[in-house]
Amino acid sequence: MNFEEEISLLIKSRYPLVLVDAIDENYVLGQLHGVAEEQALTFYCWSLTKGLRIGKNENSFYKSGDPVAMLRIANDLIKDPHSALFAFSDFDRYLNDAAPARLFKDMLDRIKGTPTTVVLLGAEGKLPSDIAPLAARISGGYPDEKQILAEINKVLVEFKMTGAQLEIDMPPEALRRVIKTLKGLSLQQIRNALNLCILKDSRFDGKDISTIEKFKKEAFDQGGILEYFGSEQVNSIAGFDNLKRWVSDRRNSFFTDGPLPPPKGLLLLGVQGCGKSLAAKVIAGELGIPLYRLDLNRLYSKYIGETEENLRKALATVERLAPVCLWIDEIEKIFASSSGEIDGGVSKRVLGTMLTWMQERKDRSFIAATSNDINNLPPELLRKGRFDEIFFSDLPDAPAREGIIRIHLEKRGLDPALFDVPLLAANCGGFSGAEIEQAVISALYSASGANEKISSKHVLEQLKLTRPLSVIKAEAVDFLRNWAKERSILPV
Repeated sequence: MNFEEEISLLIKSRYPLVLVDAIDENYVLGQLHGVAEEQALTFYCWSLTKGLRIGKNENSFYKSGDPVAMLRIANDLIKDPHSALFAFSDFDRYLNDAAPARLFKDMLDRIKGTPTTVVLLGAEGKLPSDIAPLAARISGGYPDEKQILAEINKVLVEFKMTGAQLEIDMPPEALRRVIKTLKGLSLQQIRNALNLCILKDSRFDGKDISTIEKFKKEAFDQGGILEYFGSEQVNSIAGFDNLKRWVSDRRNSFFTDGPLPPPKGLLLLGVQGCGKSLAAKVIAGELGIPLYRLDLNRLYSKYIGETEENLRKALATVERLAPVCLWIDEIEKIFASSSGEIDGGVSKRVLGTMLTWMQERKDRSFIAATSNDINNLPPELLRKGRFDEIFFSDLPDAPAREGIIRIHLEKRGLDPALFDVPLLAANCGGFSGAEIEQAVISALYSASGANEKISSKHVLEQLKLTRPLSVIKAEAVDFLRNWAKERSILPV
């Protein structure tokens, strides 16, 4: 249901008050004017600077810029039996004053049960407790895909008419991804993003998707709770064959509107350092969507109610950024005290908000959550419907260890063919991927210090010097591995 259909339904349902969270006020006013014409309603709009006007008429009622004077005029207008639609911009800011609040409540009392509706436009309007129950809240100002495509064509035509050189290489699949990435932006923001893409290199192609993603991040995540990360390609992670196949099977349904629902997300359990965070980056790369990490340090606040508000804002931002991959690293830390006995119920409320959003969300966002401690995860989080699948990332076997060694040698400009990779893999049983990487890095330092060319000998020395986590914390690692094995958790 788009904005026009939603506001029309609320007017027909005889809601006296609708609060519209709008980022593009002029665009929403145009939509409201169209809805009023369709329903044969007289359309009035008001702002502090322009006063109260009828429709698109630039002339306003006498001295109607003042909120109190405007409400007196509006109360006189609703005596007319003809129904009306009123749109007040930023009016919620005056409801803490006694006179405007009293006149506004009188107006709402008079239009209850009639086809007349008042719409309040604002970015984050907050209503007094005695008015809030009368209001419905919706979002507006976001063009649909057809309007986005029309705006793209309009911007390209305007740019070509300037005589500037412009190369366009946009296959249908790439264009569809651009349109879906631009969803959640206002028309002006779409125009700004497209101008950035075109002006930087006089081209418009599939590579511009990353520019649009960064633009959306800067536009919506002012609080910094979501952190942008670059994605990784599938060949940057060794093993994980089941996970790669699972993502590949669902990749096409993520963008297409067909009978198959888009995947919601997955939970990666496993031993520390075994590639869960890297897997989240690979998932984003495979799906071809931007990756944002939920920053838990910025999520929690010492002030009462602010943590929950931070989470609601972050989840609303994810919906606007969609399509997006939301990476929740070490998700158990969000719900570490979900009983609510230690923190005054904050984690319990955060859990409730998170579970409801995960279950009910309709946007094309994919959750890639990781966890090292199964004991601190609430059972409600693990059931089907929250995540599509739960995977377990175990210590890598010999073939996976060989792949990890090759990847980290190649990342540092070394030829794996010059190393005895099977020998090295055989000597790092029980090592995690992170520990193998650190052994390669330490070998580089060792060879540099000895003024020698790095070889298998240097890597082997560092592997023998390393005490892996599977030895240092053997009991904890064994418990986690046995837990996954007994419960038949799908291996990566």
